[in-house]
Amino acid sequence: MRSIDPKLLTFGSLATSVINQKYAQYPEKGDKQTWPEIAKRVATNVLNAVPGIEPSYRKQLIEELTYRITIRQIIPGGRYLYAAGRPYHQVQNCLLMRPEDSREGWAQTMQDSTMALMSGAGIGNEYSLIRERGALIKKTGGEATGPLALMQMVNESGRFIMQGGSRRSAIWAGLGWDHPDIMEFIHVKDWTPEVRALKAKDFNFPATLDGTNVSVRLDDNFFLAYHDKSHPKHELAQKVYWETIKQMLKTGEPGFSIDTGENAGETLRNACTEVTSYDDSDICNLGSINMARIDSLQDMRQCVFLATMMLVAGTLYSDIPYAKVDLIRTKNRRLGLGLMGIHEWLITHGKPYGPDSDLQEYLKIYEESTSYAHAIEDDWGLSHSVKTRAIAPTGTIGIVAETTTGCEPLFCVAFKRRYLNGRTWNYQYVIETAAKRLVEENGINPDSIEDAYSISPERRVAFQAWLQQYVDHGISSTINLPAWGSEANNEDKVKEFGTMLLTYLPKLRGITCYPDGARSGQPLTAVSYKTAMKHTGQIFVESQDICDISRGGSCGS
Repeated sequence: MRSIDPKLLTFGSLATSVINQKYAQYPEKGDKQTWPEIAKRVATNVLNAVPGIEPSYRKQLIEELTYRITIRQIIPGGRYLYAAGRPYHQVQNCLLMRPEDSREGWAQTMQDSTMALMSGAGIGNEYSLIRERGALIKKTGGEATGPLALMQMVNESGRFIMQGGSRRSAIWAGLGWDHPDIMEFIHVKDWTPEVRALKAKDFNFPATLDGTNVSVRLDDNFFLAYHDKSHPKHELAQKVYWETIKQMLKTGEPGFSIDTGENAGETLRNACTEVTSYDDSDICNLGSINMARIDSLQDMRQCVFLATMMLVAGTLYSDIPYAKVDLIRTKNRRLGLGLMGIHEWLITHGKPYGPDSDLQEYLKIYEESTSYAHAIEDDWGLSHSVKTRAIAPTGTIGIVAETTTGCEPLFCVAFKRRYLNGRTWNYQYVIETAAKRLVEENGINPDSIEDAYSISPERRVAFQAWLQQYVDHGISSTINLPAWGSEANNEDKVKEFGTMLLTYLPKLRGITCYPDGARSGQPLTAVSYKTAMKHTGQIFVESQDICDISRGGSCGS
């Protein structure tokens, strides 16, 4: 492999601890893999799964992919980093499922969900086929318990399945806006003050759907009903929308999932909602290009080609949780090539967070992933990928890459990060790596750097809508908000926010919010640059819960 500048192999303490805790396998007792060894393990195992490649060309591809991963221009999804080379190598991510409305359907959902979670995959279930609570069950004369009951059964299975010993199960639940139980669904995570207090005291205290992200699903009929006063469901559409908006600002959930136009019917989602499908038991397949380390259009083109090839090869290499997944994967071969470091790229090029003509040239190359995938698949005798691009939240792998995650802006200059180490909650103070470089290398005042606090919600949403035109799946994005009841987020702001969001929703595939302090026990809390500097490198055992501003999604992590 070509020589590498030692600066590119320098990792901060947080990235190092995440790599060692989550991704560094132990080939020998007491040993652990370095990042270059992890890169080589992933590239070698995944590309060796493809039959018929001429040996010298295979060697060249492995070396080039290893190099791009090593210098962190390409960051494979967390499942690739963790599982490649293991006896059970399930390197693809979440299962996308649609529970059927029958005893057999419920039982199958529980079996499939358990098999998926125990393999390390997250799960997303779209529950709109399940009849409403209280409906008559003709065969037995009983009453249906409704979709929320099945959601809670799945949530509880995830509570006790710890992936890799410490990684929480990733679960999503969606319900159509016109389902009879939709209002109950919108408020399903309105925990009582007593439960909130217990949850604050002990993050592991069980609460309703506490391990599940929830979304109200919107379709073309919703927008027709909302705007047309003569539509028979006009009042329902209005009520659902504004009740959801208030919940988003108050508690952070539910969010919206949007499936309209050419994407109509693509209602199934992975746990962080960026990958979509029509088909039960489809599976997502994630990896990202780190824009913060891309220096030229030529670099971008090479990385798009190699990362696309890696993901296509992953559809051959990856084990699967149960047989049906392979049938759907072979039919659809969905890829989720994403981006990270977008905001850092903008900052280092002297640009504000938002649409940009220079960035657009890179995104046009990103779009070429579809043609690259089809050419590779033709060469390997495989079915064509139906879609190839999805921007995941890239939480943990964003830490490994030491850049801004997904399409999100810099979260904050410094933060307190809590994480589960075995069964113990630890925390440490961290200066965001991109911010640290800007402060130390460019002399920028840390208080002047734009972040998730200072960028307005409309700028966030507008930028996401602009990016979506280059992404054929979806974008996972969470809009950070001040705490509910504050001057900037209260009852008086509901109409303003909802009116703004409605203008962008038809251009989006999904959106959610997170008001500061809405949930106890989440992983990140903003702190001052001075405080983080004082405690950088120290690890503390948590004695009580801390507040947070970010849900910290696990897809792609």
